[in-house]
Parts: sequence; structure tokens; C-alpha cells
Amino acid sequence: MFIALLLALNVLAPGTATDSIHGSVITDTLWSQALGAKKAVVVYLPASYAKSPARRYPVAYYLHGLWGNERNWTKQGEINLVMDSLVAAGRPEMIIVMPDGDDGWYTTWNTLVTFDACRKALPADHEKADTYCVPWQHYDDYIARDLVQFTDKKYRTQASREHRAIAGLSMGGYGAMSLALEYPDLFAAAASHSGVVSPLYMGPRPFDGHARWAKDGAELEAGYGPRFWPSFWPAFGRDTAAWWSRDPGRRLEKLVASKGTTAAPALFADCGTEDGLVDQNRAFKWKVEQLGLHMVYHEWPGKHEFPYWRAHVGESLNWIGSEIAK
Repeated sequence: MFIALLLALNVLAPGTATDSIHGSVITDTLWSQALGAKKAVVVYLPASYAKSPARRYPVAYYLHGLWGNERNWTKQGEINLVMDSLVAAGRPEMIIVMPDGDDGWYTTWNTLVTFDACRKALPADHEKADTYCVPWQHYDDYIARDLVQFTDKKYRTQASREHRAIAGLSMGGYGAMSLALEYPDLFAAAASHSGVVSPLYMGPRPFDGHARWAKDGAELEAGYGPRFWPSFWPAFGRDTAAWWSRDPGRRLEKLVASKGTTAAPALFADCGTEDGLVDQNRAFKWKVEQLGLHMVYHEWPGKHEFPYWRAHVGESLNWIGSEIAK
């Protein structure tokens, strides 16, 4: 694969010239007015950041998946090492921002869950309530407003839509697409790895070119089953109307209808051929093309797991660089 080749070319012994291209990874915190809580964020700064105090950089926001945290992309995805290798191969430097999104689905929840109710519901082996539970579940405004403003204020970003992108995996892939289409004034590009990008899709598997969507909440509950439904309904609601309001394809449809195709961000998605979400991704690609737009789309062998995302995050980083580091 593309990124494997880059790694083979650029992983050299310590003390060689490539030491100068290693970026730094730091953990920061911000206050989110939208959530009413302090949240952690992991930030990758390019190798040149400390040496070039006048230079500003494009920014890519990478969102984690369900049951994940802000450290996933660096600890399990090795996104910092992949970015270092891309830079060593001549690709542009970027700041990468990886927030703590809890299991919030990067949306304003359909159900208000109080801090105390959240705390009492947490299993003993779960993340502590002080870092997981929030008074207000406005996870979309947290990312699109609080986090973006925090990043632009604290770090030397190129603080404009043209130099800002958002990406994510699984739940984070949903977040990236839905946020970019809800806030097209903020993001020029959005990328999804194995994302929940057509959450109402209940059609044939494999996708046959004719999308069929859930007819009611009961079908959604049955489709997602007892493992996933409890994580969906507080955020998305129990009826299809609440789900449609959060659906990436519907948001794109509304955006195109109101502002035309040129207002839409550039789109990228991939999914493993052995991933249970692959037909959702095919349905989303179909929807994008039905609206007269093009998106970069890939399917590679792989499951819904970090070995797949680690192998392919370089593809989205490379594509994002070509979109926002012009």
C-alpha cells in the first residue's frame, strides 16, 4: 500500500537526517462552553513548528470512534508516525488535532442525560465520570465552534476554511461527514474511514444500487441490535425523523439545494471489504453521485479494526494535504 511504501523508505536509524522531520505530540485541555466541561485534546505539531515561529499551518481534525478516546489515533493508529513519513516523502506539513469526543456521536443529543444520570450509569471499569460525563451534550458545537476557536487561538494555524479539514473513523467518520456538511463555512474537506455515513440504511447486502432506508424506529432498533442501539438512541433519538435530521446524505442534499454543489466540501471515504459498514459507505457514495457530486472512494481488504485504519490513514492524510495545504 501507499503508506507502507513510505514507511519502508523513511524509517531509518536514529541519528540520521530524518530525525529532523519527527513532529511532536502533546496533550492539551480546553474548556467547552457547548458541553459545560473541560476536555482533553491531543495535538500533533510538525517538526518545523518550534523552529519557524512566524509560520502558520493548515489543520486536520481527526475524530475517534465509539468507545474510543483522544489518544487512539496516536497510540493505535500511529498517525504521528504516518504524518512524519509523508513529510519525509515531500508532502506538506499540517497540524493534527484529536479531541476527546466521549461516545457523543459529534451531534447535539436528542435526549438530555444529566451528569448525575451519566455518572450512575457508568460501569466500574469505565472511564471516570469527571472526564466522560458532561452537563450538555452539544458535541457538534463543541467540535465545530469551541475546538476550532481554541485551536486557532492557541496554535499557529491558517485560520480559514480553505486550510481546514476534518476526518475520523467509525463514529468519527460519521462526525467528520456530518459536521463538514452542517458547517460548510468551516471545513473545506472531510474524510471518513469505515464511517457510519448512512445510518438509516437498511437495504440489501451487498448494496445493489438501490438504497432502502429504515421505515421507523423499530426497524432501526432491530437493525443495530442490543449491542449498538443503546449507544445510538440517546444521541440520534428513537424515530426516523430525528435520525434524518442528523443524516450526512440528507445534510448534503439540503446544502446542495440551498447553496449549490460548489458549497460542498471535498469528500473522501474508504471502508474494508470485510467491514459490516461497507454497504452504508456504498450507499453514501451513491447518494453523493445522485446529487451530481464526486467523492474519492476506496475499498480495500480489511475489517473494522485498527490494523486497517493504521494501514490507510496515510491515504486520507495525503488527500487532505492536497486539499488544504495549497
